[in-house]
Amino acid sequence: MKKKFCVIGLGNFGFHITAALYQAGHEIITIDSDKEKVQAVKDICAYAILGDAGNKEFLSAQGLAEMDAVVVSTGDRSHLSTLITLYAKELKVRRILVKAVNEDHGRILERVGATDIIFPEKDMARRIAHNLSSPNILEFIPLAEEYSLSETDPPKHFIGKTLVELDLRKKFNVTVIAIKDILTDQFLPAPPPSYLIKDSDVLVLIGKTEDIDKALRKQK
Repeated sequence: MKKKFCVIGLGNFGFHITAALYQAGHEIITIDSDKEKVQAVKDICAYAILGDAGNKEFLSAQGLAEMDAVVVSTGDRSHLSTLITLYAKELKVRRILVKAVNEDHGRILERVGATDIIFPEKDMARRIAHNLSSPNILEFIPLAEEYSLSETDPPKHFIGKTLVELDLRKKFNVTVIAIKDILTDQFLPAPPPSYLIKDSDVLVLIGKTEDIDKALRKQK
């Protein structure tokens, strides 16, 4: 489903967010006060706008309230991203994702209306560290302070057992929300308890990060 997004701030992070959303087929409006940065994204967005996003009237004229989400990434200018976040909230933007400079800045952003706080370096470091320390994990996505969604190869003690036999929800409070067979490319959301795990499966698990790790490490 095609959605509409606005990306404010076109540094490295803003540029790559714009490119990824464009490749996914969405409509993107970008805003920056640097002419060269605006020119650099003009071919990968619907509208590349040169302007001052710290001006509420200017933001209002860009139709932010119609967006599915607004991404704010103004680099180290924490005061500017805070101001833009406040204006976006006042303009009734449904979802406001903001790149934070540090933890204190993140708390301020939450207070003024950000719905999602982004710590790119911290989040990427957590993903890499977790993937390195847990060899079965193919993809790791932090969801909250303690929870994550993990895409993983089944460990040996999973193979040949059904989901009801593994009983991950009861034993570890971990839920298998989907399974993909890499040989047939079949994707099965909400697999039934009778599903038999094969070595060609990829499991999508959700739960506390610590509990997922315990479930994957457990031996027969």
